[in-house]
Amino acid sequence: MNTTLLPEGWPRPRGYANGILAKGTETIYVGGQIGWNAQCVFETHDFIGQVKQTLLNICAVLEAAGAGPEHITRMTWFITDKQAYVSRLAELGPVYREVIGKHFPAMSVVAVTALIEDEAQVEIEVTAVK
Repeated sequence: MNTTLLPEGWPRPRGYANGILAKGTETIYVGGQIGWNAQCVFETHDFIGQVKQTLLNICAVLEAAGAGPEHITRMTWFITDKQAYVSRLAELGPVYREVIGKHFPAMSVVAVTALIEDEAQVEIEVTAVK
């Protein structure tokens, strides 16, 4: 059971939480996932397409632990193109909700100059509690 933390007087954030109080017996740490498929092949070079595949990959790892997106307490996104992220938020929201649902964990987004896999535009690591 997770509880979203919202300090008194703070506006409710959109698309993320400032903090999560997690109660559970198992913690799952998902290493950075990128937008390639299970065979380590990039099927798209589109930012939104890679985000969707990355989120699907996260869900697959969580499923292997008997968990789901609702157990995510924290996400850290590493993106190579801040402008692609900011300019496509209207497209990103529906894709996020399609895969993760209306669950918004504590989240950080960090712009980086590159990721280890040259074709990767996004990498996301997750902590989950079940």
